[in-house]
Amino acid sequence: MSGDQDMRTKSLLTNREREVFELLVQDKTTKEIAAQLFVSEKTVRNHISNVMKKLNVKGRSQAVVELVRLGEITI
Repeated sequence: MSGDQDMRTKSLLTNREREVFELLVQDKTTKEIAAQLFVSEKTVRNHISNVMKKLNVKGRSQAVVELVRLGEITI
């Protein structure tokens, strides 16, 4: 029973993916996001790419629109 409840409250994004996209919607560059999160630019790009795959979208802006629509992030 509790397994179903976990699924309903579980987010589509990992905490780190959410952090990356919250910074993206603040108009931060990949380089700025990497510096702020103390990771490489490649890691930031990987997070963005992973989210785009999860959402089955082609670009960052489409991913942002979909995440807002799903209530995963706010602008």
